[in-house]
Amino acid sequence: MQVGRVAEIWRYPVKSMGGEQVQRSLLDGNGIAGDRGWAVRDREADETRSARQIPRLLQCAASYAEEPAADRRSPRVELSLPDGAAVGSDAENVGELLSAALEREVSLTPLHPADDHAHYRRAPGDPNVDPIAMLREVFGLREDDPLPDLSGLPADLAQFSTPPGTYFDCYPLHVMTTASLVSLSGFGAGDDVDIRRFRPNILIDTGDAEGLPEVEWAGRRLRIGGAEIEVKTTTVRCSVPSHRQRELERSGAVGRALIEHTKQHLGAYANVLQSAEVAVGDLVEVLD
Repeated sequence: MQVGRVAEIWRYPVKSMGGEQVQRSLLDGNGIAGDRGWAVRDREADETRSARQIPRLLQCAASYAEEPAADRRSPRVELSLPDGAAVGSDAENVGELLSAALEREVSLTPLHPADDHAHYRRAPGDPNVDPIAMLREVFGLREDDPLPDLSGLPADLAQFSTPPGTYFDCYPLHVMTTASLVSLSGFGAGDDVDIRRFRPNILIDTGDAEGLPEVEWAGRRLRIGGAEIEVKTTTVRCSVPSHRQRELERSGAVGRALIEHTKQHLGAYANVLQSAEVAVGDLVEVLD
């Protein structure tokens, strides 16, 4: 069943920084080629960080100076910092400049092998911090807001900050539909809805479809051009979409619309079953 066409393709060279649009890309078991090829690491905690812990990451951007490939997942990147300064990943002072911009001691790190568990392991939690209170802060919840359903997330995320061998939040591909964006706007987020707040890899133009189509796709297979994916779960939204980003101001309306109307689930995560090059304009079909 045809559900739409590929409207946009995005890759994010550095986890939680602004990404770049491309017209076509290899889609394989590692997702869009070059996606999350780098990440920022907190030196004191010795752990990979995202915008959940360092919101200022969203005010940085990254682009590849060299094209990534299946066997070159972390080629050189160019960073644009909040003050407009530019620096390459191979610069001797890249860590110093990033630390100053983010106001904490960090380093820029490429992907490590999947068996380097120490690199991906979570830092020990602070025994003095209430885990439920911490979750409420991460998800931007009030005291009377319910916690979102996290049951669709991989169990190993309790042990690792990202799945070993990747800097993804949980699965290698993140898809969204124009129908979901229109719905969120109608739920009260209005003109603050912008695809850049949600950081998908593939935006599917679903035409006149209404509602949140990705919710119905969980557990189903989709064909995107010549590639095939399996939708694993809907995307759980923390407070990141409401944060200030490059060219986007902070939006409490986006956060409240997610909490009150989508149970903080918008978009979908997927695994790739069949690799192929995908391009803007490719047909998207639900297979089962």
